[in-house]
Amino acid sequence: MSRDALKTLFYPFEAEALSLPGKGTRALFLGAEPGFRLPEGFGAELTLVQGFRPHFVSLQSAGHHVVQRAEGEGYDLALVLAGRHRGLNELRIADAIERTGEGGTIVIAGGKEDGIASLRKRLGGLIEIVDHLPKYHGTVLWLRRDEVALAAAAALRADNPETLVEDRFRTAPGMFSFDRVDTGSRLLVEHLPDDIKGKVADFCSGWGYVAAEVAARAKELKALELFEADFDALEASRSNVRTALVEPRFHWQDLLKEPVERRFDMVVMNPPFHQDREGDPEVGQRLIRAASAALKPGGRLLMVANRHLPYQPVLAASFSWHQELALDGGFRIWAARR
Repeated sequence: MSRDALKTLFYPFEAEALSLPGKGTRALFLGAEPGFRLPEGFGAELTLVQGFRPHFVSLQSAGHHVVQRAEGEGYDLALVLAGRHRGLNELRIADAIERTGEGGTIVIAGGKEDGIASLRKRLGGLIEIVDHLPKYHGTVLWLRRDEVALAAAAALRADNPETLVEDRFRTAPGMFSFDRVDTGSRLLVEHLPDDIKGKVADFCSGWGYVAAEVAARAKELKALELFEADFDALEASRSNVRTALVEPRFHWQDLLKEPVERRFDMVVMNPPFHQDREGDPEVGQRLIRAASAALKPGGRLLMVANRHLPYQPVLAASFSWHQELALDGGFRIWAARR
C-alpha cells in the first residue's frame, strides 16, 4: 500500500531543503504506513509507530522496527504522516515534539484529503513553521523543537483530551466513533437476544460498547472475547468491558488474515466496509466468512451493516440459516446460524 503523502513526507530530504540524517542519529516515524521509500543516504535508525494491526504486520514483515505506541525520547528527528482524523494528527504531533531532543526537527506531511491546509494553519497559530513545500498533491512542513514547541504540544494535548462517552466508556481521538455510540452499534445492541449464553466473541469490537452490553445482559456467559485491529481502541476496551461472570479476553488481531483459534457459541459484530481509505464490500464479506469459521455448529451470528452492502449472498453461502431482523434507516440487522 502506498499513497502520495508518504512521498510528500520525504520530499524535503530529496530536494535538499533538509539535511539527510546520518548514521548514529535516531528518527521516530508516527503514523507510519507500508510502502514508503527512504531517500538515498537516509542513515538514521528508524522507529516506526503504528497501532493498526494490518499496517503493523506489513511494516514488521518488511524488516522495520515497529511499535504500537511511541516510546523513548531524545530523537534527532520525528516524522508525522497525517491522516484524516484531526485530533489524532494533533496528538501525534504533540508526541513528536515531546519525544524529539532540543533543536531536533519535526517533519509533518499530509494530502489535501487529510486536511493538511487546516492543520498547517492550526500549527501556525501556535508555533513558527520553519518552512513548507507542496508536492504530490499534498504539503510537507517542518518545525524545530524548543520551548515554544513544547508549549504548542501541551496546547494540542489539552484540546484533544480523553473522552467519556455516556459517562461509561473511555475513548480518545482517532478511534472509530470516539465521541459517541455509533448508530449501527446501538441498533445492534437493541436487537441482542435475551438468551445469550456460552462463549461469545465480538469481532471488530472497537472501544467495547457492544461487548459491554453483551456482558451486562448475558446471564449464562462462559467466555467473552474481543477482537480488534486498532490497538488503542482495544486498550480502551480493557477498562470499558467488565463482567462478574468471566474475565474478558482481548485480541489485537487482523481478522482478515489471522485466523481465530477458538470456537464460539455466538459472534456479534459491526464490521467495517472499507480497507484503508477505499470502500470495499469484500471486507465485510470476508469477515462474515471469518465469523462462520469461528462458530461452533449451530452457533449464531448477529451483525449490523449498512443497508446497501451486498451481504445476503455470502450469509446464504456461509450459514445454514439467515434472516434480516430489522431495516432501520441506513442499517440492516442480520441474524444467522451455522
